[in-house]
Amino acid sequence: MFKKLLGKKSNKSEAILQRSAELVDEKVPSHIAIIMDGNGRWAKKRAMPRIAGHHEGMKTVRKITRYACDLGIDVLTLYAFSTENWKRPKSEVEFLMGLPEQFLNSFLPELMERNIRVQMIGEEQNLPKHTRNALIKAIDTTKNNTGLILNFAMNYGSRAEMVMAMQEIMREVEKGHLTIDEINETHVDRYLMTSHLPEPDLLIRTSGEVRLSNFMLWQLAYTEFLFTDTLWPDFDEQCLLEAVQEYQKRNRRYGGLEGEDEK
Repeated sequence: MFKKLLGKKSNKSEAILQRSAELVDEKVPSHIAIIMDGNGRWAKKRAMPRIAGHHEGMKTVRKITRYACDLGIDVLTLYAFSTENWKRPKSEVEFLMGLPEQFLNSFLPELMERNIRVQMIGEEQNLPKHTRNALIKAIDTTKNNTGLILNFAMNYGSRAEMVMAMQEIMREVEKGHLTIDEINETHVDRYLMTSHLPEPDLLIRTSGEVRLSNFMLWQLAYTEFLFTDTLWPDFDEQCLLEAVQEYQKRNRRYGGLEGEDEK
């Protein structure tokens, strides 16, 4: 299950490698979703501009993607930019819109080497052209890769996603392809942006905030949540490993009972 970490190993990476090998294979989460929070606070603590925190956070994306791949995770969804983030100062938004191009252009060779496939959920048409082009290039270049799916939630909002799903379902009703009584959870799933992905097994939110912020509200119905005070730029392989270890201790019952004798 666990692939050898690339590069020269430090004492820290040796320890992480050893602890990673102890994970229970069948309980490694298939899909991890992360709300990457705390870039601005990380920068403020260091008397730096907020964009410095976002730049550092980009480095963490690369680090965590590598390690998720090493752990054998199938899907890593990263909440990169929400539909509400447009309310931020124009200069900050412009910087954030430039990060995908910087990140994907520099990381693309390694994504190919590691067999990682890039995907995206969100309203692509409203992104700046250079941001959209960088994402399209990465998605197209990696489309035949069969390893980890690196799924960016860009200009994504869960409520808008569900509204669009409802609209599509109603169009099917209007066309006579579906009746109102036939609408069920499967139909809703089919029209969500994540219809091709398994639902997240584990949600991680960094920075100490304890809320979902309009992220995958439908898909997270039975997901395990983990909230950490660690700011996103400080979130490293050890943090992800500890999150997976915590996940493996939990008993997912999906609304049922643990044993036949429980009441």
